Amino acid sequence: MKILYLEKVDSTNNYLKNYSDGENEDMIVVWSDYQSAGRGCGTNHWESEYGKNLTFSILLHPRVPARHQFILSMANAMALRDTLSQYTSGISIKWPNDIYWGDKKICGTLIESSLSGSAIKDCIIGTGINVNQQQFFSDAPNPVSLKQIIGKEVDRKELLDQVVASLGHYLDRIAEDDWMSIRESYRSHLYRKNEVHSYRYPDGREKQFKMIDVSNDGHLLLQHPDNLHVESFAFKEIQFVI
Repeated sequence: MKILYLEKVDSTNNYLKNYSDGENEDMIVVWSDYQSAGRGCGTNHWESEYGKNLTFSILLHPRVPARHQFILSMANAMALRDTLSQYTSGISIKWPNDIYWGDKKICGTLIESSLSGSAIKDCIIGTGINVNQQQFFSDAPNPVSLKQIIGKEVDRKELLDQVVASLGHYLDRIAEDDWMSIRESYRSHLYRKNEVHSYRYPDGREKQFKMIDVSNDGHLLLQHPDNLHVESFAFKEIQFVI
């Protein structure tokens, strides 16, 4: 494993896409004090004050079939959830891979994979954790930082080391084919599981559903409270109303 620090970079994900010395490394981690083009999912921008938060990306070469790639998202979400739970209670996983404290977002992840045939060749996991920032100015509706929660600053490098160690633990379990326990842990820590809440369709319509589960391939399973019919949604086909 190799850990690289960059004071400034456009995007740690982009940096690793162009990194040429990582073929013989199981894991390469790049973290930075500031990303000028840090991204969330889709076209979303990740707000992060210089030197206050933990923004990093991890390059992996997992031996996972492409059709099972959501196990990597589950493992990463659990590594983040386990780490942040060492600092505070109330940490959960908002499908597919955001980390929440109560109803507020403390962490987001963007996963980009390249394929070789039917298998994953490379996987880059880019994560932003709100650590020591105390004011947020973007239009993100519900950010929160670790310092806002616990009232004191957190060493970002120490937090990074904890996340990387925890992810390594879950990757070992994937290599040992212990996928069932990862899936069970992920499901047991889902935000709003077994609760009825409003969800929004892409056209703006809102409807009440009960969250039942997340499938092995990453689809959200929602039940109609009136007729108990269960629908399956891919990412971006439905969103939470917070």
